[in-house]
Amino acid sequence: MSGRSGEAVEQDRPPRPRGRPKSPVLTQRKIAAAAVTLIQTRGYRALTMSALATQLGVSASALYNHVGSKRDIMILVQDRVNMEIDCSAFETEPWDVALGQWARSYRHVYTRNIPLIPVMSVLPVADSPHTLAMYEKVSAGLVRAGWPESWVVNTVVAVESLVFGSAYDATAPENIFDPGRLSEIAPVFSAAVSQRNLTVISSDGRRAAGSGADAAFDVALRSLIAGFRQELETLRPSEND
Repeated sequence: MSGRSGEAVEQDRPPRPRGRPKSPVLTQRKIAAAAVTLIQTRGYRALTMSALATQLGVSASALYNHVGSKRDIMILVQDRVNMEIDCSAFETEPWDVALGQWARSYRHVYTRNIPLIPVMSVLPVADSPHTLAMYEKVSAGLVRAGWPESWVVNTVVAVESLVFGSAYDATAPENIFDPGRLSEIAPVFSAAVSQRNLTVISSDGRRAAGSGADAAFDVALRSLIAGFRQELETLRPSEND
């Protein structure tokens, strides 16, 4: 019995693909987006080089060609998230209006990225170009308005403290302060809860009903900025002495 020739069998084989096997092309944007997704779904502790490589569909060695450590990844994540924050009002609006719009945008971004707050709030900004560009725009706007340079960082951190805390608050249930069957223990507080004002005043002065978290952030931000205005008035004479 005669078999098929080796030449015929060779001709039936599909042609071998040329070049190296195809694999996902990694970019800093893709790495950051995958890291954000991983943290949002599984938590910050789940972010490891091997887990991120799996998320991206590449080997860990391929990932190490682009980032050398978890800190490098978090720098990319920091920039990826913070580039969504709108600080453009500092180029066109008075400092107090711009500060309010920046804070609202900042909070809006982080209410979608709650798991990142514990890390982002203490992560150094070194080597984060978009984050540094944001701070530069905010700082320049405040200095142009007459804020002493020595007070700019304190002002920024004060706003961020409010933003991060309020972003957390946005995840709380609306009945978080409901005393239930124990209202007699705290009658004044219980009455205050039932009469809570949920009005939110937008930057253009319009009033609308909001959530408890939105209303609390609104009154806190307006009060903070009002205090900043007074503080600036007290600082200006001392800077001119």
